[in-house]
Amino acid sequence: MATTVPSTVPARRRLGTVALWTVQIALAAAFAGGGLVKLAGDPVMVDLFDRVGAGQWLRYLVGALELAAAVGLLVPRLAKFAAAGLVLLMVGAAVTNVAIIDESPLMPLAYLVVAGIVAWRRHVRDR
Repeated sequence: MATTVPSTVPARRRLGTVALWTVQIALAAAFAGGGLVKLAGDPVMVDLFDRVGAGQWLRYLVGALELAAAVGLLVPRLAKFAAAGLVLLMVGAAVTNVAIIDESPLMPLAYLVVAGIVAWRRHVRDR
């Protein structure tokens, strides 16, 4: 009589899916909060974008993009595109931090890495 060994692949895949969704939800929450703060006109954000020198229209644009990406991260078909958009946005934030406002780029780079991982994992799963 032959015995079969239960496969752990479905359990690993399920764990990977749960981990990916957990990261996506956390990333969405972070960017939704950041986008809302920018759109609401928080004085710290107004001052920050004044220091950038491009005008407050950029604050509104970045806030709207962050909020849109946060929603997109929660929609399976849009998640990889939203994460890729955040990677591009964080490249701009890191460059701005270094070149214009003389602040550390570590936070935008950390978000860039996490968003990049989400974009890559979603791309691999969508194939």
